[in-house]
Amino acid sequence: MPRLFVAAPLPEAVTLRLAALAGGVPRARWVPAQNMHVTLRFIGDVDGREASDIAAVLAKVEAAAFTMAIEGVDIFGGRRDARVLYAGVAPREPLKRLRDKIEAALQRAGLAAEERKFHPHVTLARLRGAPADRIGRFLEANGLLMSPPIPVSDFVLYDSVRGNHGAVYREIERYGLHP
Repeated sequence: MPRLFVAAPLPEAVTLRLAALAGGVPRARWVPAQNMHVTLRFIGDVDGREASDIAAVLAKVEAAAFTMAIEGVDIFGGRRDARVLYAGVAPREPLKRLRDKIEAALQRAGLAAEERKFHPHVTLARLRGAPADRIGRFLEANGLLMSPPIPVSDFVLYDSVRGNHGAVYREIERYGLHP
């Protein structure tokens, strides 16, 4: 049973730069460069027919290409109960417009509406009991992180395959955006 999500892929140069930040925070599970992306919509487990319907409805999404940039680092949760360490994405509005079109298409395909607020980011690490002082040092050291403009010319439907060494993301379909 496929476990699907839709994301904006990142160029290898960006993911390698982000992956190079890994370290300095005990009990952090760092995301490998090849798994870094900006999630536009998590779908979850679906059967094969639903996966085909989702792929077909996403092919009808029409949106313009745009640029974004990595901007700063932060956490989800407070420093004492942080769950995720992430790199921010700016500007958010073009991503939000694309995400809204994807969301509308998925609802037309019969998926329930996403209830979580959209907060575009790149997950750097998942945290479990990481020391607050070390998180604070990481945030201070990398708070001014910036990337050059990143062109977003497509989005991807991925399958997340769980394995012994974490998830492996497999591209199912790539959808181009209008220039």
